[in-house]
Amino acid sequence: MSDIILETKQLTKEFKGFTAVSQVDLSVRRGSIHALIGPNGAGKTTCFNLLTKFLEPTSGTITFNGHDITHERPPQIARRGIIRSFQISAVFPHLSLLENVRIGLQRKLGISYHFWKSEASLDRLNGRARQLLAEVGLEDLAEETTVNLPYGRKRALEIATTLAMEPELMLLDEPTQGMGHEDVDRVTQLIKKVSAGRTILMVEHNMGVVATIADTITVLQRGAVLAEGPYAEVSRNPQVMEAYMGTTEGQLQGAH
Repeated sequence: MSDIILETKQLTKEFKGFTAVSQVDLSVRRGSIHALIGPNGAGKTTCFNLLTKFLEPTSGTITFNGHDITHERPPQIARRGIIRSFQISAVFPHLSLLENVRIGLQRKLGISYHFWKSEASLDRLNGRARQLLAEVGLEDLAEETTVNLPYGRKRALEIATTLAMEPELMLLDEPTQGMGHEDVDRVTQLIKKVSAGRTILMVEHNMGVVATIADTITVLQRGAVLAEGPYAEVSRNPQVMEAYMGTTEGQLQGAH
């Protein structure tokens, strides 16, 4: 099996003459944390939407585990194990944490619409749901109503519901957006923890997060790849500093 789990070649998306993503070549290594960064309007979210098939590319190809998935639909992509989190709040606010994770497990089993089933028939999922809550440090809050959680803990719950889908490749869209320092640190360490045995591709603005956990960073600017490599290398790239800071003096640090 190749060590490249996801690859794009010349991936391009145009909207009525505007090129949002331009000939992007991306290679994501199996078992790595790969960050997609860039200034606002760089094309990061459009790129994510192409990978999860919420948008069709204008041209180029997307390969996952050696299979061409360029023209597959979102449900097919999910069945292959590409699961995206955080683009919207992925939890039901008035259900308990346990119930939220259990819905993720039901989706994986293909029984998500069987809401008329008896409570007892779903109890068999509770053990796995509690394991997943434990994995994200929420086991003591299993019966708590989700709406009562602080913001950072809701994000941890979203990770648990994503893990319930058994992703081979997790796509995290701005996982620390809107968080204070304490929550950022907690969620950053959580992402690092759950990355064991999985591959993560994340869009992230916070350079501190990227510096801490990303193995490889791809920098987009105006829809095209500006630079790629480990943080130590990318953060010293004059073009990257110019794109982010409008200056080539000093090293890129802590930029949001």
